[in-house]
Amino acid sequence: MTEKIQYEISHKTHYKYSSPVAICQNQLRMMPRALRSATSAVRCHQVEMTIEPSPTIRQTHIDYYGNRVVSFSIESLHRELTVSVESQVTVATAGLDTRESPRWEAVSAAVTGHEDNGWLDAQQFMFDSPRVTRGEPFAEYARDVFQSEPEVWAATAALTRRIHQDFKYDSNATDVHTTTEEAFELRAGVCQDFAHIQIACLRSLGLPARYVSGYLRTIPAEGQPRLSGADESHAWISVYCGHELGWVDFDPTNNCLAGSNHIPICVGRDYSEVSPMRGVVVGGGTPTLKVQVTVQPTSPTTGQSDSPASGT
Repeated sequence: MTEKIQYEISHKTHYKYSSPVAICQNQLRMMPRALRSATSAVRCHQVEMTIEPSPTIRQTHIDYYGNRVVSFSIESLHRELTVSVESQVTVATAGLDTRESPRWEAVSAAVTGHEDNGWLDAQQFMFDSPRVTRGEPFAEYARDVFQSEPEVWAATAALTRRIHQDFKYDSNATDVHTTTEEAFELRAGVCQDFAHIQIACLRSLGLPARYVSGYLRTIPAEGQPRLSGADESHAWISVYCGHELGWVDFDPTNNCLAGSNHIPICVGRDYSEVSPMRGVVVGGGTPTLKVQVTVQPTSPTTGQSDSPASGT
């Protein structure tokens, strides 16, 4: 059954510095994009970004992966920096016809051998990237699952379930600099770690897999009101399932397909290529960071909605 939800999204990032910043230069990847996968299609109606204080230089470009990037420089003394992004999007989802799912070895062979019509786009997501390195430990962890589930969709769903069961969601176990290998050994982490681990497993078996950053709509407990700013930035993965199915998105943190509660922003090989805000500052002392995300549905839904529980 088809489901369509329209959202209003507010993403506010506020830095407060202990001493004045003389110059800051940043890149932002916070704007939802029109993106289609086998599980959902996103349409962007409006995206507005405000930056305070007003930048000296501000430019927008589309990066290699099709993500919208805003680069800016502030060249005057300031003690605070606020970036606000207000978006209106529609997420449409429909049932996935898994009858078209080929065997996973066939997908890998067709992409590697340039026989799949989508091989050129898919192949770039098969190799090592800055935060994900293929290796036998990852391949061994996934191999038992894939040997028992020959179809690529079913095998990836089973791997998603295994990671969800074997790894503990713990925001204190890792940080943004934790390597994929460290998180794998810890058997703990947050959505960024879960996504990197699943991507490493898939690529180690020869399958194209990419990192997806976005927003996760959280659903309050029964009888509790929605809280402004209580939603989450999130991360999940997309695996190439052959020409017929294309890219299918899975959320290992919540053991589900990415559906109507997932709003993608950027895709890349790993987190290093889609981080929402990165840059350099001159001065500033010790910064204090506060982030608020609100994902508010503004239209009725059709069909059933999944209810993921964890974000980061």
